[in-house]
Amino acid sequence: MRHSIDELEHLGKEARRTALEMIASLGKGHVGGALSIVDLLVVLYYEEMNVDPVNPQMPGRDRLVLSKGHGGPGLYSILTMKGYFDRKEIYTLNKPGTILPSHCDRKLTPGIDMTTGSLGQGLSAAIGMALADRIDQNGAYTYCIIGDGESQEGQIWEAGMYAAQAGLSHLIAALDLNGQQIDGPVDSINSLRNAADKWRAFGWNVQEIDGHDYQQIYDAIEKAKQCTDRPNMLVMRTVKGKGWKRIEGTTASHSRPVTAEDLQEALRDLQ
Repeated sequence: MRHSIDELEHLGKEARRTALEMIASLGKGHVGGALSIVDLLVVLYYEEMNVDPVNPQMPGRDRLVLSKGHGGPGLYSILTMKGYFDRKEIYTLNKPGTILPSHCDRKLTPGIDMTTGSLGQGLSAAIGMALADRIDQNGAYTYCIIGDGESQEGQIWEAGMYAAQAGLSHLIAALDLNGQQIDGPVDSINSLRNAADKWRAFGWNVQEIDGHDYQQIYDAIEKAKQCTDRPNMLVMRTVKGKGWKRIEGTTASHSRPVTAEDLQEALRDLQ
């Protein structure tokens, strides 16, 4: 790794602070699903992905599709830290004229490769990108982050079946297994039961990891890149709202008001 674990942890705290400031500037937003994916995003953008903030449309670049598009503030935090846009933009989240809508939009935000938010569709788009890169023989990787609530959508499984049929080894997806969706615990609404076994049955190369352990995330991606005959799925055990202790792992973290007092409490947790 180019960065130490301590450095990656510092970047993760900075990203979470930025996401919370962003949401607090609006007064409400998707806190939980943004904070649970931060550690994966840190590893992708600081260790793994071939991208250029100065040239966001660089041919042959690696791409990320945030299929669970409501996690956008987490991704926006990383993008501004990397220099895709000025940090002052974070205070315009979902306001008139913003480049940062609450769900990702490739026509508005530098560094966003796919418009998402209609759950279930992002994985299909990622598959199309991976197919195009294979035709171009440019060696690029496509990454896709899906949610566990989102995985109740049938399109996820149709896409998963096709990706395995096509042998898309340069597709690396991650399941944010945080156990919560908008209406309550995933297991009480429509349980995935053993998600890893499901993806294996669909023909994917599957690894189960702690989604907040930087070393495990890095090692899993490196191992996925050694796979040459099938798509890859990282089943990540995560905590919704990770970093803000009062809301960690709760349904209340999905989309919620964030007052100035809430922000100060969360920032203290992240010191």
